[in-house]
Amino acid sequence: MIETRDLTKKYGDLYAIRSIDLKLDEGDLFGFIGPNGAGKTTTMRIIATLLQPTWGEAYVCGNSIYTKPREIRRLVGYMPDFFGVYDDMTVLEYLEFFAAAYRIKGEERRKRCDELLQVVDLDFKRDAYANTLSRGQTQRLGLARVLIHNPQVLLLDEPLSGLDPRARIEMRNLLKRLGEMGKTIIVSSHILPELADICNKIGIIDRGVMNVNAAVADVMKQVRQHIILHVAVRDNLDGAAQLLRDHPLVNAIETNGKVIKVILKPEVRDYSDLPSLLIEQGHKLTLFREEELSLESAFMALTKGMGQKT
Repeated sequence: MIETRDLTKKYGDLYAIRSIDLKLDEGDLFGFIGPNGAGKTTTMRIIATLLQPTWGEAYVCGNSIYTKPREIRRLVGYMPDFFGVYDDMTVLEYLEFFAAAYRIKGEERRKRCDELLQVVDLDFKRDAYANTLSRGQTQRLGLARVLIHNPQVLLLDEPLSGLDPRARIEMRNLLKRLGEMGKTIIVSSHILPELADICNKIGIIDRGVMNVNAAVADVMKQVRQHIILHVAVRDNLDGAAQLLRDHPLVNAIETNGKVIKVILKPEVRDYSDLPSLLIEQGHKLTLFREEELSLESAFMALTKGMGQKT
């Protein structure tokens, strides 16, 4: 759906982005993470054909940004960080205006606008003036606008910026639903936790260079060197700890109150024998789970030292 090769943009001697290689398939929700000024917006504008690269190539659904920009614009919905709304238009009139720009006519236009107001949960604001909406409502209206022509690809530049906690949750849920509908989505943010639970792929960019570009599962695997288990038994904690300590799969044991922290050896991925062993030896399990590694922790580990001056 989206592919870039050696995508580079220079302003004089300054690289806005340098050699960006990216490949996304249908239904991917790509979290584009990086500080302000890292190159996220530049990359998205080039993919949307709103900016020419200095060199490199980008394709959307097989269409080159150089030879088929008009076809790409029909396939893409681009939502900038901040966008204007018209003071004298209601929410419904605002959507109908952009539907008309895409030559959606008559009953089909009204039907499409009504459907999108339901999707973004703004039907109750259909007759309100667009400039009276809250920041979160304005962002949802902007998302409805870029969906008006039913694009296959969505490029969303910091859609969660400036939202209150409730509005962030609502927007994340909406992005999840769009991904489930088969849309290919690039969503940027400078705050990782905003995207950590909705993306299947992430890219980390700093000073125009993509330092990490992988599936979330692969990032987790790369960072986690050992599987860590949390185990608790009803009684005889010391006996259970000693049993686990002596097992060939176990690298180390730590006890914290009534919970045993079991650190497995680096190569171990299958530990299904451990709970069976404990039960066979008469221990009654009250807890047995793998410690989760958050994407935020992975991000911190992968970017340790990144951006420091050398």
